[in-house]
Amino acid sequence: MRKRDLEKIRKDLSDLQEKITSGALEVGDRELRSDREDLLDSGDVATVELNQSFTIRLREREEKLLKKIEAALARIADGSYGTCEECGEEIDVKRLIARPVTTLCIDCKSRQEAEEKSQGQ
Repeated sequence: MRKRDLEKIRKDLSDLQEKITSGALEVGDRELRSDREDLLDSGDVATVELNQSFTIRLREREEKLLKKIEAALARIADGSYGTCEECGEEIDVKRLIARPVTTLCIDCKSRQEAEEKSQGQ
């Protein structure tokens, strides 16, 4: 992989990490704080609880993504970024640009998804 491509991916990962940690989680905190005493009826309470549930799920997804971003940045730092964890081959740079937290090449990911699909049936 070219150094320029790797630096762009590192910057994109860092920017996404910053965006998630500074922006979205603050919104989640505001969404989770609601005084039920201010609500008029059970419909209002249900709506708030539904919104809070959605916010919690969104935060959980963001936390998982943050862990993947941190792992990808660590792989960039140690020089192992861009190598498929399963087969050891180099992951295509187009795939890394499209999905910078990926750890599998397209062939191994396709095989994994096919296995998951067959197990689910």
